Amino acid sequence: MKQVVVISGAPGTGKTTVRNYLTKEYGMQKVLTHTTRPKRTGEQEGVDYYFETDATFFENHFLEHVEYDGKKYGSSLEGLQKAWQKHDWAVIVLDTAGAISYLQQLPQQTLVLYLTSSQTQQAVRLAQRGDTSALIKQRLASQEAQRDLHLPQQLQGHACVIRNNDWEQTKQALADWLQTTGSSVDQAPEELARPKQSDHEQAAEEKG
Repeated sequence: MKQVVVISGAPGTGKTTVRNYLTKEYGMQKVLTHTTRPKRTGEQEGVDYYFETDATFFENHFLEHVEYDGKKYGSSLEGLQKAWQKHDWAVIVLDTAGAISYLQQLPQQTLVLYLTSSQTQQAVRLAQRGDTSALIKQRLASQEAQRDLHLPQQLQGHACVIRNNDWEQTKQALADWLQTTGSSVDQAPEELARPKQSDHEQAAEEKG
């Protein structure tokens, strides 16, 4: 059975790092998302995002979508299927609202990974991304960040919770989790069980 790992958590909990690790070490395929924001220098269609206009955005069948600063972002069934064409296991970073949406629409194929971290670690990670102190405080105090600090009731009993303070411990927790997912892991391709190089991925996500 094809699976999608949805990584969620508050800003600065290391979601992008974990996603990149799963793509590199386990061969999971990143789900590309759609956006109406302008393409930045060096970005490529179908590599970084699927770039849309306001007119074409909703031609896709979205599993979740949001709007930030007048720009739309979303992940579609079409994008997920394209990832599954390359690998039976896909991975995506979403906020908790998006994770709930995936779980509701694809309950048999969605595995939710919820990351937590100390506030100190969160601030350090955000600072390493180049965020100013004022922006860090603003992000951590935002309504979305406060919401994602806690595992929603709809995800309780469905999500694997990992505290991402120590990277070596996190890697071991990920390995243990993948082993305990049972028969679904046994059905994954052989490359899931051994390290595999993947294409270069972006170091940051627009969301979460």
